[in-house]
Amino acid sequence: MHVPDGFIDAPVSAATGVVAAGAIAVSLRGARRELDERTAPLAGLVAAFIFAVQMLNFPVAAGTSGHLLGGALAAILVGPYTGVLCVSVVLLMQGILFADGGLTALGVNITDMAITTTVVAYAVFRGLVQLLPRTRRSITAASFLAALLSVPAAALVFTLLYSLGGTTDVSLTKVATAMIGVHVLIGIGEAAITALTVGAVIAVRPDLVYGARGLEQRLKLRVNGELVDAPAQLEPVAARGTSRRKLWLTGLVASLLLAGFVSFYASSNPDGLEKVAADHGIDRQAKEHTSADSPLADYGVRDVDDARLSGGLAGVIGVGVTVVAGTGVFWAVRKRRSSTSQVA
Repeated sequence: MHVPDGFIDAPVSAATGVVAAGAIAVSLRGARRELDERTAPLAGLVAAFIFAVQMLNFPVAAGTSGHLLGGALAAILVGPYTGVLCVSVVLLMQGILFADGGLTALGVNITDMAITTTVVAYAVFRGLVQLLPRTRRSITAASFLAALLSVPAAALVFTLLYSLGGTTDVSLTKVATAMIGVHVLIGIGEAAITALTVGAVIAVRPDLVYGARGLEQRLKLRVNGELVDAPAQLEPVAARGTSRRKLWLTGLVASLLLAGFVSFYASSNPDGLEKVAADHGIDRQAKEHTSADSPLADYGVRDVDDARLSGGLAGVIGVGVTVVAGTGVFWAVRKRRSSTSQVA
């Protein structure tokens, strides 16, 4: 759903840029409360993982594909404020390095793909976990539904933005119907990826999942042939089945494999927005990307003729740059929190 330059006019693009800047400023402050020495590295990894999975377009209908947006996944794993920052880092890397999503439309993309998906998903998630039993299955189910609803919500926000600043004269009713319809289908894929990922992390380290705080399983001891809860002082042992370093390395390797190898087999069909734009004439005023001559434009490495190798190298570079940039941002936020706490 990356909006290119030319879809939305300058005034609305500028207005969304102000909204995005304000949301990022608020998120930087909010992320100080969410991040600590355990979760700051995980947040950088989440950004890299979202980048990698966004390269895996999956077919959703005849001639149409979709990909992960990532707001729900980030919000549930590392918190809503940090989630907005995670997706924003991904969008910035994609726009600058890979010519994916217009630079003048960066405010539109952050508002739509980072803010909308994260806020909607986390609101739905929090509402559901208040109603459901506090179990791993309920957290995973809530993740699925939250992610599912976040994608058509983003499609609706794009339609609203287009109604305010669209550069072509098209039927907004038809655009809204097409956008929401195809993105409901894409939302199913988003929901499946989100639920599987959240469930996998909860299975090994529930203490690191922001949306599952307080869900950690009690450590059991066998006493006289019966299993009983361990004393509270022994609880930290229960969380050390998988070390943070091992989890981080596993996630990084998975991200590199997805972006560097599996992405070659992704669907080549246009994604939901591209398909709707082509079918309804939204793309008539589309402009060439400012970074179209980037050596990594279109997720390939310039002068590398082999398509598989070119795409794989671009994916690996993207994961590496994103994890470094994301981790740097989140460590800086955490240090700022520590400095503020010491001053207080």
